[in-house]
Amino acid sequence: MDAQPAMVRVAGLSDLAELLVLVAEYCAADGHEFDELVAASGLLPLLERGVDLDHDPYGVVLIAEEHELAVGYAVLAWGWSIECGGREAVLDELYVRIRGRGIGSHLLRAAEATCREHGVLRVFLETEAPNESARRLYTRHGFTTETSIWMSKLL
Repeated sequence: MDAQPAMVRVAGLSDLAELLVLVAEYCAADGHEFDELVAASGLLPLLERGVDLDHDPYGVVLIAEEHELAVGYAVLAWGWSIECGGREAVLDELYVRIRGRGIGSHLLRAAEATCREHGVLRVFLETEAPNESARRLYTRHGFTTETSIWMSKLL
């Protein structure tokens, strides 16, 4: 059985500083450049929900804590799909500082529950090609590899 962190909750504005530290660690682990201003710009609209938990036009950030310390996070971004007939989500980032204790699995289960609460019909994610351990985690939780290829263009 997976060990579970003390709590996974929806992050708010007061979590920004801790989240930026975790995002910097995530970028270092994945070999991405970290730009604090870009990361903050991406996080702020997701954290500015206030007390209205139903008002989340962009998505949500979940934060995992143990002993009141942030140990991981997951970012869900909402989208819409004709193909699946409604709301979908991208699991944009999932990072756990302490691995091998089930925290990633706990965050994934919380992310799926959050998606269901918000009427999401399908969840997508991407991993870096060399990140086999992440794909093993996602496969254990029912994610499957698709034949489509994601492409991107910065605007």
